[in-house]
Amino acid sequence: MKLTKIAEEVLKSRYYLKDKDGNITEDFEHLCRRVSEAVAEVDRSYKDDYLKTFDDFYEIIHSLKFLPNSPTLMNAGTKKGQLSACFVLPIKDNLKSIFETLKKSAIIHKSGGGTGFSFSDLRPAGDIVASTKGVSSGPISFMQIYDMATNIIKQGGKRRGANMGILHITHPDILSFIKSKEKEGFLTNFNISVSLGKDEISTIKNGGFIPLINPRTKKTEKKIKAEKLFDEISYYAWLTGDPGLINLYAINFSNPTPHLGYINATNPCGEQPLLPYESCTLGSINLAKFVKNKRIDYEELKRVVRIAIHFLDNVLDANSYPFREIEKISKRNRKIGLGVMGFADALILMNVAYSSKYALQIAEDIMRFINEQAVFASENLAKKRGAFPEFSRSIYSKRGDKKRRNATVTTIAPTGTISIIAGTSSGIEPIFSFKLKRRILDREFEDIHPLYRELKDRKEYDKKIFETTFDIKPEQHLMMQFAFQKYTENAVSKTVNLPSNAKVEDVKEIFKLALELNLKGITIYRDKSKPKQTLNFCNLNPDKEC
Repeated sequence: MKLTKIAEEVLKSRYYLKDKDGNITEDFEHLCRRVSEAVAEVDRSYKDDYLKTFDDFYEIIHSLKFLPNSPTLMNAGTKKGQLSACFVLPIKDNLKSIFETLKKSAIIHKSGGGTGFSFSDLRPAGDIVASTKGVSSGPISFMQIYDMATNIIKQGGKRRGANMGILHITHPDILSFIKSKEKEGFLTNFNISVSLGKDEISTIKNGGFIPLINPRTKKTEKKIKAEKLFDEISYYAWLTGDPGLINLYAINFSNPTPHLGYINATNPCGEQPLLPYESCTLGSINLAKFVKNKRIDYEELKRVVRIAIHFLDNVLDANSYPFREIEKISKRNRKIGLGVMGFADALILMNVAYSSKYALQIAEDIMRFINEQAVFASENLAKKRGAFPEFSRSIYSKRGDKKRRNATVTTIAPTGTISIIAGTSSGIEPIFSFKLKRRILDREFEDIHPLYRELKDRKEYDKKIFETTFDIKPEQHLMMQFAFQKYTENAVSKTVNLPSNAKVEDVKEIFKLALELNLKGITIYRDKSKPKQTLNFCNLNPDKEC
């Protein structure tokens, strides 16, 4: 399998195993074999055909038609053995809980996972601490401690930890939270999002006041005009790229196990809503590998989706969970998330512009098909291995659905690093730039997109297909997210990228439309709003530097 130069660099620095002296001891073929063997081994315990399963797993990974999340690629078949990417940890309003959760998050980061937290239960800054007769420093001060710990602990020596910090819009410290990323270098290991429910969304739409409620006393301390609060969120998102919005109403409307609790947090990129202590294992189909004669090969896609669901379900049993609480609920719900990458590349190969209505229809068709096949595969696994233990009390049982192995089966992740390994566009994002400067591991790589090189002069391809993220209107970004969300059981990671000259009002309108569409989450990023960014747009002229 021919890998790109950047893919090889990433694999060598982060993924390939090394001996005690730091020498690399495997190549891509050996990595695929190591991962496939470790995950296929689970089949033996179910008395299934290990050799066939190994061959299936190896083929879809080695061909780059499917890749699991990074911790699985890094840790499968090793002593570490922690294979999940996403975790949500609870934080209660006492020091024991705050620092116990900090310890757990540090261990998860070291193993390669990312963590999400809701800080909404913590009493606000200046509130009374009865045991000491002192005052609380508030949730943002504790987020600083989490941020510093994340900075110190590298994930297995391979990448820095990532966090999602969430605060409910009714928390008394919400204005300080919204502004918290204004200071450069503050909370650098956090994405932050404001969460809101049905009542708050209605108030924002219709006008009125949002109560700021002390989570300790449950009493309203003051009320703030919804429009002012929304203006502040929009301004600081424009200024810094944070905060995003998390729609708890939409998330909990599709919560498969509401009897186990209310979901109030997500993983670092927002695509995986989880209950406290839940983890999730993700993987992505490389859609660019399924285009034949400018059409999607649905028969091949069906085959690979079914194998990928088998793979991800096996990961739940092969996994070495960092804590018993995580293992317990992860195995009771058996959540997995199969998504896609290479969508923009697939559209180019199909000669379809990302900004077209046809692209939205293709998105719906593909994701509907993937979700149907993923559910079918999960139902087949349930026949052989049993349904997930909480099935009988889940929404599926109540509505008379067939038994299924997994509480959720689909998620659209950003696929940052695994899309680099696959040599394809990330997630469902449009092409950022056909020539770009990419920052990886504090190094910069300049690259021209291979499809641009290959197809730009071919007459059968319309030049309109070579559009970048800034050519696409914000509404089209949102409608693409909406198209995929319709048929995704978890959530969708999608960033509305804006040019540097975008206005605050543009951000506000995007947030309003996202709430109107009932998207589970929304993130915007205005170019150059952070001093350092992962991707930088470059002029396509090969004689000009970025």
